[in-house]
Amino acid sequence: MILKTFIGAAALALVANSAVAEGKLSVYHWFEYIPAELVQKFEKKYDVAVTIDTFDSNESMLASLKAGTMGSYDVAVPGDYMVEIMVGLGLLDTIAEGELANMSNIEDQWLNVPFNHGRKHSIPYQWGSTSFSVNRDAYSGNINTTDIIFNPPEQLKGKINVLDSQGEVMALAALHLGMPQCSTDRDQLKSLDALLQSAKEHWASFGSDTAKDVLVSGDAAVGMIWNGYGARARAEGANIEYSYPDQGYVVWMDNVVLLNDAPNRANAILFMDFLLEPENIAAVTNYAMYADGIKGSTEFLDAELATSPEHNPRAGSGPGVFVSVCDQTTQEVYDQIWTRLRS
Repeated sequence: MILKTFIGAAALALVANSAVAEGKLSVYHWFEYIPAELVQKFEKKYDVAVTIDTFDSNESMLASLKAGTMGSYDVAVPGDYMVEIMVGLGLLDTIAEGELANMSNIEDQWLNVPFNHGRKHSIPYQWGSTSFSVNRDAYSGNINTTDIIFNPPEQLKGKINVLDSQGEVMALAALHLGMPQCSTDRDQLKSLDALLQSAKEHWASFGSDTAKDVLVSGDAAVGMIWNGYGARARAEGANIEYSYPDQGYVVWMDNVVLLNDAPNRANAILFMDFLLEPENIAAVTNYAMYADGIKGSTEFLDAELATSPEHNPRAGSGPGVFVSVCDQTTQEVYDQIWTRLRS
């Protein structure tokens, strides 16, 4: 029987440890981001049927929830800055102390995070970086600069795929210009808009769910991409090199959050606790090729992850920065810039 009301932290912790549950779980997740075998393991252990719908950006996920899908999903997997936004909008339920038996498995650096103090609504899932990969058959020059995306050499013009992700594109552009995120300076905002409009002329496509495939197929010679997705593209045969630019790169952490009005709240808690077990989250890490924030997972990880160039920033690379959350008025300006870019 699915528990739909809060029955106390101690009771839920008991349920979480009992391996006895039944019913359904509805997950709103990034594409290609969890191995089917792990989902099946959870289903078998708890007799819960899992349904997964996917999204391709934090912004599209939020838009869908705000448009009316709240109450349809139990958990979602937003990035760091989006967790902060969702908390502010009142979209997340609170995880009571003691509900997650494996909460102590979270590494200290990912426990009291600025985007969700005390992990009251979320648990860590995967973390990594966002930059770009370059096909070395198409271009043999210096790739350690964001010029590759925003002022590309002739050999790469018209051959660039950019993530359809407002926060990450804007953050990388800010690094390129040496300006702060969430700027309110009119001249800086004009420069940001001009840069993106100019760069767009040299981009072939916007695509997040296709970011790996276009590099593997050769349809794109440059792809803005997440480091693990870039590693997977390279593993599939693309002769690409991932860049950690001089100007810097984006860092992020994706998180599993408990949604308000979750129709299967007890099973959501079970799923979150399941993902806090080192062996289980390691299965995600080995599949997605990022990193997790769970103590004890290292012994279950594939050895090549430790030496992968996508996971080891070069000496001298610029800083890694999280996407900033702007105040509403400033965000509206950035939304206008993004709308112009995508029109």
